[in-house]
Amino acid sequence: MRYSQFIFTLFTVFLVSFTLNAQKSSDEAFDKMLDALLTQSVPYITVEELKELNGAVLLDARPEKEYAVSHIEGAECVGFESFNKSKVEHLSTEDTIVVYCSVGYRSEKVGEQLQALGFKNVYNLYGSIFEWVNQGNTVVNLNGETEEVHTFDKEWSQWLKRGNKVW
Repeated sequence: MRYSQFIFTLFTVFLVSFTLNAQKSSDEAFDKMLDALLTQSVPYITVEELKELNGAVLLDARPEKEYAVSHIEGAECVGFESFNKSKVEHLSTEDTIVVYCSVGYRSEKVGEQLQALGFKNVYNLYGSIFEWVNQGNTVVNLNGETEEVHTFDKEWSQWLKRGNKVW
């Protein structure tokens, strides 16, 4: 009996260790992908920093169809390909602005355009909506809270670890 308990305990420790290492490897792979994809021309802000920040303007740099599936509550959809100056004319160049998309590429490009328009406090949400959801935060659609997250396509969906993937 003691031997079987030992084996069970050993197996449990192995399983927990394997799971934690797999999660760590997944997080490291995500970080490496972001390092390769992004230039950091727009300073990052982490999910935790954003949650502590009061009064920031959230801009979603995804197309309306992705925004409609889910977005961070309070975010304004400004698009990526359709982004232009008129979408932010109501903002002050002194406002703190946090831009996000799926993982951070499109939001970085929109952030660069905001900087070129004279906005001084522009941040790119590190890992964007994927990281937001992966850390257990909620998203909403036009009808309220949802579990669905638009992941752009099947390939990009590998980086979303929580929620229901839609593409």
